[in-house]
Amino acid sequence: MPAPRPTPARRASAWLSAHPRFRLAFLLTAPLFWLGLVYIVALVLLLVTAFWTVDSFTGEIVTEWTLDNIVTVLTGSLYQTVTLRTVGVALLVTVIDVAIALPIAFYMAKVASPRAQRFLVIAVLMPLWASYLVKAYAWRSVLSQEGILEWILAPFGLHTPGYGLTATVITLSYLWLPYVILPIYAGLERVPDSLLEASADLGGRTWRTLGSVVLPLAFPAIIAGTIFAFSLSLGDYITVNIVGGANQMLGNLVYTNVGAANNLPLAAAIALIPIVIIFGYLALVRRTGALNNL
Repeated sequence: MPAPRPTPARRASAWLSAHPRFRLAFLLTAPLFWLGLVYIVALVLLLVTAFWTVDSFTGEIVTEWTLDNIVTVLTGSLYQTVTLRTVGVALLVTVIDVAIALPIAFYMAKVASPRAQRFLVIAVLMPLWASYLVKAYAWRSVLSQEGILEWILAPFGLHTPGYGLTATVITLSYLWLPYVILPIYAGLERVPDSLLEASADLGGRTWRTLGSVVLPLAFPAIIAGTIFAFSLSLGDYITVNIVGGANQMLGNLVYTNVGAANNLPLAAAIALIPIVIIFGYLALVRRTGALNNL
């Protein structure tokens, strides 16, 4: 048979076949360019907008460089209080989710049979199939003064916490729990069973094995789970609007200044607070290997 004609497409294909690294770079160029355009460029524009102002008379954005918005956000008592409240809620949600996720993930990875393991993974994923708003409003109904929680607690002389920070923490903990269970489960599944058997053979009791063998190996996966819970709680503004009562978080201030107040530069300055916190947290946990478990 005659040899195929050396067309430009065939030459390019042969060259790419002989250079796998360039082929990989060529394949990744388009998605990385799109990611950089949508995410990095958007963050840069947000940062730039924070140094502009709004004309109080016309409501138009004035593209004159100023630090007024940054100074207002850093020195204003309202923003300091809301920042501390937001970080506190995010930390509390993270601790609660890790405390609940650890035993569930350990049972899924090391105790449950393969059939039960598959069922539990599906059970963990099922809440993600429902809408965010449906789940948030469901908790609003549960926590209301005439909800099912009040009906259950009333015979014991207790009452529902109602709407407020407690309801916000409960709802956010429920919403982000699957995102914490899954990376911890994946990390525990990679822990060899032979190490647990060796610890038992050497006389290690259950808690000693968990503390000295399991937790150090699963620590990067646990930190990976905290990244999801902490970052998602830090930027949330819908849940606190639904079940938070009169409380505000940083996301609410951003939403208010973008919408009702029509002050995009101030909203951008406020949005920089959770961005800086998240980047600081990621830089802090980078050396633990947690980012490899995401």
